[in-house]
Amino acid sequence: MLELIELTKKYRTGTLAINGVTLTVDQPQVVAIIGPSGAGKSTLIRCINRLVEPSSGKVVLDGIDIVSLPRRELRKVRRRIGMIFQEYNLVDRLTVMENLLSGRLGYVGFWKAYRRKFPAEDVATAFRLLDRVGLAGYQDTRADELSGGQRQRVGIGRALMQQPDLLLVDEPTASLDPKTSRQIMRILVELAQESGTPTLVNIHDVGLAQAFADRIVGLRNGEIVFDGTADQVTADVLTEIYGEEDWSTTIRRAGDKDDQSISDKKKNLGKEAAAG
Repeated sequence: MLELIELTKKYRTGTLAINGVTLTVDQPQVVAIIGPSGAGKSTLIRCINRLVEPSSGKVVLDGIDIVSLPRRELRKVRRRIGMIFQEYNLVDRLTVMENLLSGRLGYVGFWKAYRRKFPAEDVATAFRLLDRVGLAGYQDTRADELSGGQRQRVGIGRALMQQPDLLLVDEPTASLDPKTSRQIMRILVELAQESGTPTLVNIHDVGLAQAFADRIVGLRNGEIVFDGTADQVTADVLTEIYGEEDWSTTIRRAGDKDDQSISDKKKNLGKEAAAG
């Protein structure tokens, strides 16, 4: 379970990026964080694993307050938190397989990692993930030879190689075309659901958030102004989050065929998890 308790980030310039955010994620769901530029979405995501140091408050993951941890203990906890970046953060000169296996660096000794001596089960897992994200056969391709969508798929696979207890995703579709964006979100959501990993996704596209997320959190000026389901996102809600505008063409249309397919898959995965 993840709990954010009165989380605040104030920069030295005096900018209050996050203002007393309290949020609980106590089930394996995909939570989309939406809001205007400058609302604090990326800062919030990065405060959770302390890529940005919070000014005050708590980030509690399964009873451990991450904010209060010394650096050595923080490294151990970070192994349990997968991170997918907007700018991919791949090592361009390494192959796809090597980038994927870097997700296991927190669990493999330095010299084994340096000599690329990963356990056979890690290599097998990497091959399964490559197939799952649609990159079967690309294991020996250098990262700098991939398209943006392919690079993001590698980023998803690398994060899941950690077998994380929590997945943080920062603008995964920001520089992708609409079709690729939907493919990336579909892969991300399906893998998160299958692994039962709570996932927080910072995303600008309201339509994608509605189509793929179980829960939507709206930020404005560093504060939560909405927390609900996709169906609860109305024109009034978007006005509260973003300001006055004609939102009639932004809100997802009920009965969208592709979105319904995702909804059905979520329900089926939920039933399978309950049966197991």
